[in-house]
Amino acid sequence: MDFLLEPNIAYLILLGGVLLGLMAIVTPGTGLFEVGAFFCLALAGYAVYNLSFNGWALSVLTLSIIPFIYAIQKPKREPYLGLSILLLVIGSVFLFKVDGWKPAVNPFIALVASGLLSSFLWIVVRKTMQAAGARPVHDLDALTGLLGEARSKIHEEGSVYVAGEMWSAKSDKAIPLGSSIRVVRREGFILVVEKDA
Repeated sequence: MDFLLEPNIAYLILLGGVLLGLMAIVTPGTGLFEVGAFFCLALAGYAVYNLSFNGWALSVLTLSIIPFIYAIQKPKREPYLGLSILLLVIGSVFLFKVDGWKPAVNPFIALVASGLLSSFLWIVVRKTMQAAGARPVHDLDALTGLLGEARSKIHEEGSVYVAGEMWSAKSDKAIPLGSSIRVVRREGFILVVEKDA
């Protein structure tokens, strides 16, 4: 486990853990991101515990979560996402302590890794937030008023073909097979229809 005590390796593992942790926040429930984040952060925690670290950088790294969570709650909050990424990069680059203000992490590795992480988070988080806020493609309420065809006799129950799909249907009055129907309303996944005059 001595290789984990190399600041550059520990830095990359920490960035991987943070990335997986933020992805777990954005896309909860898969379990994959959560397990990966836990594993990477545990390894990075081992390195932080055994290496000297800057307390202020750890605080900045922890604070980066607040604007990130605020940014993903509602769309159009890109400045908060940018602030979160900036705090994440600054906190992680200066996390490991050496004499003076010089970072322990190789500047080239820090620049490339944090640049890739920032770009990835900016694109993926914004697209995930857009997808979460998008209206469903198949809007069931849009079925009201559409015309279709009775594919069975309809009264208490039956089947209709509307908008390119078969639906369970019912009607107040009996409708014979093959009749043209109009959707009056929807009750769950059952369409209430009437005979189209």
